[in-house]
Amino acid sequence: MGGGPVTDGGVRVLLYHLADDAAGIEAAYHEASRRLEGVPGLLGNELLRSVHAENGFVVVSSWTDLAAFDAWERGAGHKEQTAPLRPYRDLSLDRPFAVYRVAATHTAS
Repeated sequence: MGGGPVTDGGVRVLLYHLADDAAGIEAAYHEASRRLEGVPGLLGNELLRSVHAENGFVVVSSWTDLAAFDAWERGAGHKEQTAPLRPYRDLSLDRPFAVYRVAATHTAS
């Protein structure tokens, strides 16, 4: 199996967070994820914890395409759905989020 260009335009969104309270951010993540169930184009998300900084967390969400993400982000429910995680946002960064389009994929054999 080899990698190659992806033509479907899949998108990954990364949101950077800081939290000294791991249980608190995990609870907020699960609540936000529950609120996001059924959002068109959202394929899923993960909460990642840094192995280098105990208080560093990233939420990575996978979307079918940029249009689906943009439609959700402009929608009325966006702020309410993500509200539980907002207190943990890493505001020390110029931009506490990043959006990436999938350029290529490879699956392990």
